[in-house]
Amino acid sequence: MKKRCAWVSDDPLYIAYHDEEWGVPVRDDALLFEFLILETFQAGLSWITVLRKRENFRKAFHGFDYQRIATYSEKKIQSLLQDAGIIRNKLKVRATVTNAQAFIKIQEEFGSFSDYIWAFTDGKVIKNKWKEVADAPAKTPLAEKISKDLKKRGFKFVGPTVIYAHMQATGMVNDHTTDCFRYGEV
Repeated sequence: MKKRCAWVSDDPLYIAYHDEEWGVPVRDDALLFEFLILETFQAGLSWITVLRKRENFRKAFHGFDYQRIATYSEKKIQSLLQDAGIIRNKLKVRATVTNAQAFIKIQEEFGSFSDYIWAFTDGKVIKNKWKEVADAPAKTPLAEKISKDLKKRGFKFVGPTVIYAHMQATGMVNDHTTDCFRYGEV
């Protein structure tokens, strides 16, 4: 039996997410955008709630195609607000469109969103050594710095807690506990 981080339940979806995705360094802009959007919708909710709706989000938001999302009309936004398969928070849906537009601007300025976001860690994974899940912070000074910069660039719903969760999910930080089998793998 594999030892996992204590936050992982016995839900097969959660186990697969933990074992295959969480903490794996992501440098692909499309996947970075997907995680950013999912983390945005997660704000104030449990991650498993978002994870269970991930495929619905993928369908509703055209495969997380930020180029397409950036051009969403008011009619499309209103249809998303009627979609029971996603989290129908008006501010978060609108923020997704705004964030897609800001995401593209960062790509234009830095060549890719990946180059922009990973520059905050000099392109390296920050490997923490937490023994317990409770040891890991909800936010860090670096997450606060990134959050502030993203907000300055027009992003919404990107507070330091959301950004730190994004950093964890996309492997900018390795926050698997030291007793987790994934700790040494990512």
